Amino acid sequence: MPTEVLWSIVAGIAGLLVGGVCAFFLGASYRRKVAEAELGSAEEEAKRIVSDAIKESAAKKKEALLEAKDEIHKQRAEAEKDLKERRVEVQRQEHRLQQKEEAFDKKLDNLEKKENLLQSKIDEAASKLKEVEDLKKHQFEMLEKISGLTIEQAKDHLLSTLDNELTHEKAVKINQYEQALKEESEQKAKEYISLAISRCASDFAVESTVSVVPLPNDEMKGRIIGREGRNIRTIETLTGVDLIIDDTPEAITLSSFDPVRRETARLCLEKLIQDGRIHPARIEEMIEKSRKEVETKIKQDGERAVIESGVHAVHPEIVKLLGRMRYRTSYGQNVLVHSIEVAHIAGMLAAEIGADVNTARRAGLLHDIGKSMTHEIEGSHVDIGVDIAKKYKENPQVIHAIEAHHGDVEPQSIIACLVQAADAVSAARPGARRENLENYVKRLEKLESIANSFEGVDNCFAIQAGREIRILVKPDVISDDQIVIVARDIVKRIEDEMEYPGQIKVHVVRESRAIEYAK
Repeated sequence: MPTEVLWSIVAGIAGLLVGGVCAFFLGASYRRKVAEAELGSAEEEAKRIVSDAIKESAAKKKEALLEAKDEIHKQRAEAEKDLKERRVEVQRQEHRLQQKEEAFDKKLDNLEKKENLLQSKIDEAASKLKEVEDLKKHQFEMLEKISGLTIEQAKDHLLSTLDNELTHEKAVKINQYEQALKEESEQKAKEYISLAISRCASDFAVESTVSVVPLPNDEMKGRIIGREGRNIRTIETLTGVDLIIDDTPEAITLSSFDPVRRETARLCLEKLIQDGRIHPARIEEMIEKSRKEVETKIKQDGERAVIESGVHAVHPEIVKLLGRMRYRTSYGQNVLVHSIEVAHIAGMLAAEIGADVNTARRAGLLHDIGKSMTHEIEGSHVDIGVDIAKKYKENPQVIHAIEAHHGDVEPQSIIACLVQAADAVSAARPGARRENLENYVKRLEKLESIANSFEGVDNCFAIQAGREIRILVKPDVISDDQIVIVARDIVKRIEDEMEYPGQIKVHVVRESRAIEYAK
């Protein structure tokens, strides 16, 4: 490349560089002037904004001060108004308190006046009371002189008179109540019981602890005894029954306290006599057959009793126990027959008074169920019967009736009362039971001794087989009013100290007699 051209290029480049530098400095100077001008206008704008803000804040401050002054003025007015009202209320309360104090002072004055007046009246009354006491004492002294009695004697006389009057009034009241009750309850009770008895007429046959087996001839006695007594020993050992072979013609007596054993032995002997073959092996066979027959008959008797009594849904074991009562007696009365009769009577009484007939019959039939096990279990038939009824889930009313039918516990239901009454009616019917003569005589003697133990009793007699006691009292010791009380006291002693079937009538008689002789 030529040198001139090279230098031309270099000169051009240098020129460009110099121009650029100059342009740069010129532009910087211009921008500085523009910036200074903008900064000045900004300062003026800022000053203007600050001035406007100061003016605006001054205006708002002035406005706020005005509003605050208005609010303060308003609150001050309200406070003054409230204070004024409170002052008025305080003045009113002070006025009321002042009025109350004045009224209280007046009442206090009145009270003091009344207290003074009352004290004066008390003093006056005390003086008058003293005068009355003096007058009373003077009158007592005059009365003592007139009557010839001291004060204590007069008091005793008045108390005695009052006691006699009260005794009379008590006797009159008792008579009135008894008459009212007798007219209403006794009539109804007699109607119900008589109706029940008339509708249930059972036959009674007195049973004992012996049975008689007829023989075809006296030769049969020797066969029954056997060689060296082996046959009779076998029968007695296997049955637990005593065979009494004496001079009675063509008869053997069986004796045992257990009717089931006695019946088993009777059936066995009848079968042996009919069969004719009498030896130990045959005796064992016949006794086993007889036992099965008795068990079958026990079940049949129990079922018949349930059907006859109209009782349903009875446990099979209770049915068997009922059947066993066919061979149990009480004072000679068959217990099963007695239970059936009690069931009928209790059901009839329940129907008359509107009670549950089925429950009454059931309780009447089962009331003596414990007697079927008294030979095997210790304890009274009441306790045994309650245990049996509980064991076989009987009705609680039936259980309570069993427990209460002899008065071991107080009857708590109408069913228990009905069973108690029906049991007494069945047992007390003429011919239903027989008693040991010695016990019978002791009961009559006890009845008379209770009556004779009362003061004023002259004599007494137990009559009507112990169903009535007639008591003669001394008329100079016991008055007409007192015989009612004496009768009730004797009845209470008899109920507490004696046991007896049915009821006992206590008849107290007071009479005055005048006897003179013409000579």
